[in-house]
Amino acid sequence: MGKPESSSEAIEVLSELRGLEAGSVAPSQHAAIVWPRRHGLWRDALLRRMLALADALAVLLVSLALATVASDVHAGVWAALFLPVWLVLAKTHGLYDRDHRSLRHLTVDELPSILSWSLTGTAAVMVLLLFTPADSLETGVAVWMWIVAAGSAFFLRSVARMAWRRITAPERVLIVGTGPLAAATRRKLELFPDIHAEIIGQQESFDVGDLQSPPDWLRDLDRLILASNVIDEEVIAALVGFCRRYKIKLSVIPPARGAFGTAVQLNHIADLPVVEYNTWDVSRSTMLLKRTLDLVAATTALLLLAPLFLLVALAIRLETPGSPIFVQRRAGRNGRPFRMYKFRTMVADAERRLSEVVSLDELRDPMFKLEHDPRVTRAGRFLRRTSLDELPQLFNVLRGEMSLVGPRPEQLELTDRYRPEHQFRLDLKPGLTGPMQVFGRGRLSFDERLAVERDYIENLSLGRDLRILALTVSAVVNGKGAF
Repeated sequence: MGKPESSSEAIEVLSELRGLEAGSVAPSQHAAIVWPRRHGLWRDALLRRMLALADALAVLLVSLALATVASDVHAGVWAALFLPVWLVLAKTHGLYDRDHRSLRHLTVDELPSILSWSLTGTAAVMVLLLFTPADSLETGVAVWMWIVAAGSAFFLRSVARMAWRRITAPERVLIVGTGPLAAATRRKLELFPDIHAEIIGQQESFDVGDLQSPPDWLRDLDRLILASNVIDEEVIAALVGFCRRYKIKLSVIPPARGAFGTAVQLNHIADLPVVEYNTWDVSRSTMLLKRTLDLVAATTALLLLAPLFLLVALAIRLETPGSPIFVQRRAGRNGRPFRMYKFRTMVADAERRLSEVVSLDELRDPMFKLEHDPRVTRAGRFLRRTSLDELPQLFNVLRGEMSLVGPRPEQLELTDRYRPEHQFRLDLKPGLTGPMQVFGRGRLSFDERLAVERDYIENLSLGRDLRILALTVSAVVNGKGAF
């Protein structure tokens, strides 16, 4: 069996982690409180318990709110006593069993399950209260109870996952494979630290015989990711057996990414796996709901943020002369030009000075985003870091030129340089936020931008829009790639 490219580093890391069992402390780049390891599965058990604690706290908050805000002390006490019912319902909704199965699982991914759980929990409490001295809940109080339960559970679960990543060491991962597929896998682990994984090595392939008597360092892995362009069925079966034997998680990246694409779904007919391709248009009802969401959210946001608009405009005007609003022609749906609004983050003559920082004719790809653009002002750096400069695009959303979620709006000078395989980006209205903004922002290469936007366009749904809007909050707070 070939040694991993970083086998010495792997052995060193594993030795440090073994030292934890003897009571030593391992260094951590995140300054985390690293708990002793009793095989990697202990972390999954810890996370499940932390999530259950988060759900319990959410139920207690609901009970407290019933007793105080709703002035129904008896209902609040009984709701707290029904805590085990809530936890059992959470288990039946699969809220404790998904993290360890997925390479990346976020709280926002389980939002539909949280909403369903809080609804069934509220209904269960309403029924159970009929058998107690407490009065039955009014419909309005029940709806309010459902909202509090869902909101507090979502928040507390997010906090629990953040805390879990702080107090546990990352999964030790070995990548098996070489070439673009393995490189893309490594890149995703670098882009998304919430995966909570550390690559300790990479090797080209495995032989079936290699897995019969593996070395110690291989048996001490937490996860093995197979990212090879050639997959042998016999090797896969051997890897599954090996990983089951040593309690190692196994992830397989399908080869031939072009053949599988993003518009696919895996279904089963009995034991036969079937890959289904999405080749149809988005329904009119989906587009109608998407437009309704745009209008409601944009109108509400503009009303609530009006004072902030004035403060930002004043800050821009005090630093540099010129209008605080920057207007630029961008490519809309089907390439149709429109005037996009932003808060100005550069000097007033930034457009005239563009040739000083970049030559569009010399770009390798039709995109550019400079991390250190000399034209950006001090206020502009803050606005970009917090994404406040994008807020005037809410007017474009109201006008129907943009959507809340969609591909990034690009300059006409760049879309004019698109090749035929890039034109799909123009099939939808551009978005105030979108897959690029939540999956890496300015750190993404052009090919990576195309990949995440193709996935969004080919699998458009209202649920996906809501997920991206939720992820936008954490992306803005994180600020990585915002320049």
